[in-house]
Amino acid sequence: METPWVYVEDVAKHEGSEVTLKGWLYARRSSGKLHFLQIRDGTGTLQAVLFKGDVPEPLFAAADKLPQEASVIVRGTVRKDARSAFGYELSVKDLAVVQAAEGFPIGPKEHGVGFLMEHRHLWLRSARQHAILRIRHSIVKALRDYFDARGFTLLDAPILTPAACEGTSTLFSVPYFGETAYLTQSGQLYGEAGAMAFGKVYVFGPTFRAEKSKTRRHLTEFWMIEPEVAYLDLAGDMDLAEDMLVEVVGSVLAKHRAEIAGALERPVEPLERVKKPFPRITYSEAVARICAAGHPMEWGADIGGDEETVLANQFDRPVVVHRFPASMKAFYFKKDPEDPRLALGIDVLAPEGYGEIVGGGQREEDLAKLEAAIDAQGLPREAFGWYLDLRRWGSVPHAGFGLGVERTVAWICGLHHVRETIPFARTIERLSP
Repeated sequence: METPWVYVEDVAKHEGSEVTLKGWLYARRSSGKLHFLQIRDGTGTLQAVLFKGDVPEPLFAAADKLPQEASVIVRGTVRKDARSAFGYELSVKDLAVVQAAEGFPIGPKEHGVGFLMEHRHLWLRSARQHAILRIRHSIVKALRDYFDARGFTLLDAPILTPAACEGTSTLFSVPYFGETAYLTQSGQLYGEAGAMAFGKVYVFGPTFRAEKSKTRRHLTEFWMIEPEVAYLDLAGDMDLAEDMLVEVVGSVLAKHRAEIAGALERPVEPLERVKKPFPRITYSEAVARICAAGHPMEWGADIGGDEETVLANQFDRPVVVHRFPASMKAFYFKKDPEDPRLALGIDVLAPEGYGEIVGGGQREEDLAKLEAAIDAQGLPREAFGWYLDLRRWGSVPHAGFGLGVERTVAWICGLHHVRETIPFARTIERLSP
C-alpha cells in the first residue's frame, strides 16, 4: 500500500501511521546519532527526526550536509510530541533530496530591510512572512464571507478607467489605442452603478495611487474592498463598517491567535477590545480633541498621520470620524443638509497609531448638485456621462466605503510598515521583484 502524502497541518489525523511529507528544509541540527530536520511545506513546519539506526548510513551522513531550503521528500511515522507546535513529530524512515544547493541568501543572521526586499521572493519563506500572509488570506476571506453572507453581489470593476475618482494628481496614465487611460484609484463609481442594479454590491481588487509618499502607510498598488448599498444613509454606512470590522477581527483572532502572539509577538488584548459600539465623533470634535492633546490644528486642515495617532490614542478601539469639511472631499460626497460646509463622509481610524483603514460616506444622489460639484472641481463632465446617468434614471440615496487591505493587515498583525503586508510591495522606490 502506498504511503499517503499529507500536509503538516493534517498530521494529527495520522498519528501512528506512516506518511510522506513533501517540502523544504527550514533548519536542522544534529546530536550524535540524531538529526533534527525542520521541514516546512507551506501549511506549517514539522520536526522530522532521523535516528542513525533507522536509516542507511549513507542517508544519515547525507542528511547532515543538507543545505537550508533543500527540497526534500520525507517518509516516516507520525508520533506525538508535546514540544511541537502541532503536537507531533515525524520518525523518519526514508528521505529523498529533490534539489539541494548551497548559499541560500537569507540566513539566520540579521539582514537589512533593503536586502530583504530585494530578495522578497525568498523572504516569503520565513516564518514571520509566512504568518503575515496567511493572516492576510484569512482577513480577505473573512471580508468576502461577511458580504457574501449578507446577500451582497461581487462586482468586478475595471482596472483601466477613462477618468479620475480621487483626484487627478495621483493618477497613473497608460497609453490606450490612441487615447489615455488611467489605472483605477477606486472601484467605487462602478460600485454605485452596481448598487443601482443589484441593491448591494462590493468591489474587490487592486487600486493604484501615483502618490509620492514614503510613509510607512502608503503603497502605490494596494487592494481595497468597497461595498456600496442603495437606500443606505450615513448612519447605516457607519453601522456597516463597524459591524464588518468587529466580525473580521473576531474571525482572524479565532483562527490565528497563536501566530499573532507567537511568530508576530503582537499583543492580542487590543484586538480583543474591538467590540461594538465604536466611538463616533464629528470632524469638528476630532479637531478639538487633537488640539486639547497639545497638537495644534486648524479647522479645515486634513487629519494627517500624526493627528490620526493623537486622536486614536484617546480610544481603546477603532474610532469613527464623520462630517468632514466638504472642501476636503471628492466631488461625489453628499453635503450635510444641516450644514452645507460639511460632507457626509466617514473615516474609521484604527487604534495604536495604525491610521485610517476605512474611508467612505453617503453619495450625492441629486443630478444638478453632482454636476455642479464636478464643474467646481474642474473635472471634465463628459468623462462622467455614464456616472451622471445613474442620477438621471432611478436615483436614490446610497452610501459605501473602501477598506484598505494592507493597512488592515498591518493593524491586525502589529506591523510597523505596510511593505510586509502584501506579497510584492510597490512603492515609489520599488518596482522589483
